[in-house]
Amino acid sequence: MKALCWEGVNKLSVEQVPDPGLRNDQDVIVRLVAGTTCGSDLHLIGGYVPAMRAGDVIGHEFVGEVVETGPAVRRHKVGDRVVVSSFVGCGRCWYCANDLWSLCDNTNTNPGIGQALLGYETAGIFGYSHAMGGLRGSHAEYVRVPFADYGAFPVPEGVDDVSALFVSDSVPTGWMGADLAGVKPGDVVAVWGCGAVGQMAARAAMLLGAERVVSIDRVPERLAMTERYVGSETIDYTTTDVAAELRERTGGRGPDVCIEAVGMEAHSDGPMHLYDQAKQQLRLQTDRPTAVRQAIHACRKGGSVFVLGVFVGAVDKFPLGAVINKGLTVRGAQMHGQRYIPMLLDRLAAGEIETAHLATHTVPLERAPTAYDLFKHKTDGCVRAVIRP
Repeated sequence: MKALCWEGVNKLSVEQVPDPGLRNDQDVIVRLVAGTTCGSDLHLIGGYVPAMRAGDVIGHEFVGEVVETGPAVRRHKVGDRVVVSSFVGCGRCWYCANDLWSLCDNTNTNPGIGQALLGYETAGIFGYSHAMGGLRGSHAEYVRVPFADYGAFPVPEGVDDVSALFVSDSVPTGWMGADLAGVKPGDVVAVWGCGAVGQMAARAAMLLGAERVVSIDRVPERLAMTERYVGSETIDYTTTDVAAELRERTGGRGPDVCIEAVGMEAHSDGPMHLYDQAKQQLRLQTDRPTAVRQAIHACRKGGSVFVLGVFVGAVDKFPLGAVINKGLTVRGAQMHGQRYIPMLLDRLAAGEIETAHLATHTVPLERAPTAYDLFKHKTDGCVRAVIRP
């Protein structure tokens, strides 16, 4: 079958790879219907995430059709249309039982790497390096889905493939940020990043009762999309002082909740960006925490900061003094998809969440490297590219 493979830093190619087969009795095989580019994939492609190997199939956000089931699968049958959580959970360990699915004890087959990097291993995730289990990714004609009764979810009738696609990762990630940050009625929420995850975090904050949501970015197409489809206020950080603007919009107090949805390759228009970029390129730090710093400094005293963007290691100039002296609550997590996906599919079917607008481009699998190039450089108005087999 054809698959999109990582062949080295900034090098992707579509190759023939062996078809997947059932390896465990709880597996299903899914025929890809649609996948999508994701900003966290760019960290892999650029070589910022360790433990990638030439020939690894990337991709982790997808919807497909079940074509084969293992003998222990109870909730799916051949022909089902399903959206699949990017993180794999066994459904049995302590973490899964406590709805902390991205921390599953049993789905990362290379736990030693995570233990060395983070102190403990995370769950396995499709197509996201051998540090995250070495699972083959979803940018392929067929995908093996382990523990499918826990990680694959039927798409409701009336919900189209592209809309359902983003419930695989982007929508639950954004919702989790607003939920675990503690957004409540009457809050003012600021979101750094107007990509798919940032837009969904802003929409979640609204549905959770936020009085006002302000989204921050620099890309005109993403800012316009956020205003039109999400209804959030926006700030172009290249035209104003973000911290001063947020103080002005909140009567001098600052946002109650700040959500960082940018990640380890954050940009800014100030000198700190050049400092962070140089240190990252020289591997003196693994991540650029520009947006995290801004969120911590901008948040009101006693407020909440949630880090949604992907980070893999160490950062420099982390404003710990601001966290302590302002009495902030700082949290972060990878996406607990199984906790949120069923509810979000219902909200999608009810029209409370809109996602189809995120798909600005559609390409066949053969042109997936081109899709990632458009996506990375944000050319031709590309916000997300859908990849079809």
